Amino acid sequence: MTRSSEKHHWERFWSASEQIEDVYDTDGRVVDALLVDLDPAGARVLEVGAGSGRDSLQLQRLGAEVWVVDYTPRALQLVTDQPGGMHLPRVCGDAFRLPFADASFHAVFHQGLLEHFRNPLDLLRENARVLRPGGVVLVDVPQRWHYYTPMKHLLIAMDRWFAGWETEYSIGELRDMLTRVGLQPVHSYGDWCVPNLFYRVMRRALLRTGVRLPLQPQMPILGGVLQRLRSALATTRLPLYTGMNIGCLARKVAPDETTA
Repeated sequence: MTRSSEKHHWERFWSASEQIEDVYDTDGRVVDALLVDLDPAGARVLEVGAGSGRDSLQLQRLGAEVWVVDYTPRALQLVTDQPGGMHLPRVCGDAFRLPFADASFHAVFHQGLLEHFRNPLDLLRENARVLRPGGVVLVDVPQRWHYYTPMKHLLIAMDRWFAGWETEYSIGELRDMLTRVGLQPVHSYGDWCVPNLFYRVMRRALLRTGVRLPLQPQMPILGGVLQRLRSALATTRLPLYTGMNIGCLARKVAPDETTA
C-alpha cells in the first residue's frame, strides 16, 4: 500500500492542538534565514502551509504584508485565534494551484510542507511562479541523516505516523531541486532541534494523559553549556549533515541578471 499525507491527517493534528503553546515553533530559524536576503519592511510575503502561522506573525511585526494559505480550515483558525492573526490575510487553498497571479510576492516560504508530497518539484514550480524576479523562496525540511528518519519510517510502515506519509532530504538534494525550478540557492542552514526529539515525543505522549511537561526541560547549568556549544557549531557546516532540520533560501534570478 502506498501511503500518502492527506487533508484529514492535518485536520486531526491541528484539532488536537487547541493550545498553540503546546506545539513547538521554529525557534526563529525560518525568519532569521529569510532576513539574510529580505528586507521585511513593506515586503509582500506568502507562507504556504501556514500551520500555526507564528513565523508569519513575526514577519508581520517586522513590517511585512504577509498572506497565509493552508488547505485545512482548523490551521487557519489557529492563526486567527493568535494575537494579530485577524490582520493576516488567510486563504484556504491548494499549494499546487495558488490563487495568486504570477510575480505577486517578494518572498514565499514553507516549513514542514515539502516532505509530505511525492511531487515536490511541482510545488516548488508553483512557488517560483508567484515570486517576483529578485524575490526569495525559503524551504525548510527534515534532514535525511538523522535518527528521526528511521523512527519516522517505522511508524509510517505501521500506519501510526501522524501525517500519514513523509520523506526527507539531504542539503544537496534540496539545493538541486530549487535549482531545477529556476531558483538560485544563496543560503543554507541546519538546526539540531532543541529540546531533542525524544523529549518532544515524550512530552506530546504525556499531554494525552494530562501530564504537562515544560516546552524546554529545566537544566540551568547544562542547558547553558549546550546552548553555547550549539551557537559555536552553528557557524560550521556540521548542522547541514547532522541536524534534524535543514533549510535553503533561493533567489529568483531577475531577467537582467541572466543576460549580464
